Amino acid sequence: MAGKFELKSAKNGDFHFSLLAGNGQIILQSEMYKTRASAENGIESVKKNGSDEARFERLTSSNEKPYFVLKAANHQIIGQSQMYESEASRDNGIESVKKNAPEAETVDLTA
Repeated sequence: MAGKFELKSAKNGDFHFSLLAGNGQIILQSEMYKTRASAENGIESVKKNGSDEARFERLTSSNEKPYFVLKAANHQIIGQSQMYESEASRDNGIESVKKNAPEAETVDLTA
């Protein structure tokens, strides 16, 4: 099964999205956006930048858990991963974004 983006709305009316792998696991989550159009632009930015190794920043949280962020060309963060138990797992998450993002369909769950 192919990866997909899920576009959602929050209780306050803001929008956000997640990129899911083929197995349904969330591999990247966005920030909150005020408009649907902004969230849709964010999805397009993930599709565009998600295959570029240079756009990924590998980080470690304050509790020593590896994670990554995906940045656009302007260095703005487009999305962030979950916390992983190992650097190898984090790197597998990055590879999953590279594999799934470019061709992922968008499922609108805002209705």
